[in-house]
Amino acid sequence: MRLLEPGRLVLATHNPGKVVELAELLGPHGLEVVSAGSLGLPEPDETETTFIGNARLKALAAATAAGLPAIADDSGLCVDALGGAPGIYSARWAGPGKDFAVSMARVNAELGDRPRTAHFICALCVAWPDGHSEVVEGRVDGTLVWPPRGGNGFGYDPMFLMDGKSQTYGEMTRAEKEADNHRARAFRKLLALLPPVA
Repeated sequence: MRLLEPGRLVLATHNPGKVVELAELLGPHGLEVVSAGSLGLPEPDETETTFIGNARLKALAAATAAGLPAIADDSGLCVDALGGAPGIYSARWAGPGKDFAVSMARVNAELGDRPRTAHFICALCVAWPDGHSEVVEGRVDGTLVWPPRGGNGFGYDPMFLMDGKSQTYGEMTRAEKEADNHRARAFRKLLALLPPVA
């Protein structure tokens, strides 16, 4: 296992919601976070077939291009009755305009009256410019509601009701959601690689 040193770290994402969430989690560890978007780095094609594969691909591309350690996440919604779809294609279901109202409606239409169990997966990868990488994964289980509830969060949050909760991610404050979502669970596993909080 390789540990990160305090200093600059590239977040290999162009998703503003993920930048905010991960920057807040990484800041206390002495890591100065810059996004791939702010550095003008291209988004690599996600050609892998798993969340872990795509997270590694994105982190290695950013680390190589920036000459800095990089962290990438690949995450998505997996609906049991849809064979795990949209899965790694979660963002692509939203179309070129990234309209998640469209993708949520598609999930609901394809489900019909089948069971509505689903889970979110988040794979986090830390990569270094020399090609070394470390990967962790977090998961939360829940059910899908319709119509969507709440205007907070992003992506499929308004239709996802985590097991044991009465509010969808879209109804929760960011702090409530981030306390125990799939990204938080993956991040807790990542703590072993991070510098201690100063």
